[in-house]
Amino acid sequence: MDLLEIDGLSIAFAGLRALERVSFGVREGEILGLIGPNGAGKSTLLNCVSRVYTPTGGVIRYRGEDLLRKRVHELPALGIRRTFQNLELFKDATVRENVVMGTAFRYRPNVAAELFGADRAARRAADARADKMLAVLELGEHADTKVAALPYGIQKSVELARALASEPKLMLLDEPAAGMNPEESRRVGELILRLKRLGITIVLVEHDMRLVMRVCDRIVVLDHGEKIAEGSPADVRANPAVIAAYLGEEEIA
Repeated sequence: MDLLEIDGLSIAFAGLRALERVSFGVREGEILGLIGPNGAGKSTLLNCVSRVYTPTGGVIRYRGEDLLRKRVHELPALGIRRTFQNLELFKDATVRENVVMGTAFRYRPNVAAELFGADRAARRAADARADKMLAVLELGEHADTKVAALPYGIQKSVELARALASEPKLMLLDEPAAGMNPEESRRVGELILRLKRLGITIVLVEHDMRLVMRVCDRIVVLDHGEKIAEGSPADVRANPAVIAAYLGEEEIA
């Protein structure tokens, strides 16, 4: 059984079709790339899985359970985390403080009190977890630096560390290499492969085709809200429909 099952997923906004009966599965432990031109429905699909949007049709199952019965705030405890195209960090806080916030759902009921002074044991546990994630992503040297003082590429790594701090089983990555130069993008690819080695299943939305082809086990291609291809990177690279809709000869050479 797939870890995540998308079956007949459809959604429309003001009568405009964003997704039309999209179906695919995500196997446990794999990196699945979700690609397509702008407006293809990639981020919309992630928004449905992460419960930001409620689809008009179809089913989403996680570990066999109907995910559409869950609310956004319940997903971290299920092991699902999402990153966004735009950074969602506290820029005036340090790297460690940002990553500590990724552990918050594990230290309820009073997150603010527990993490910021009233419960020292909970704060120590959160700090220890955060430091472990900083070490995994090689961010330890920046732990006490305010996020605003760091380069964009490092900030993106901080966002991954914060998501990782919640001990996810499934990570939904929305364009983690957006705005990066080739070297920064290469480093993001290495970090994503490191997450896979930790046993985390990943759905990756990304426009950097070199990154996608390098790290993904399988790829699903969307165009105008419909799935037009699914397969290995080699299969997708050679698919005439994908070339015509998205890749182009110059991008797959």
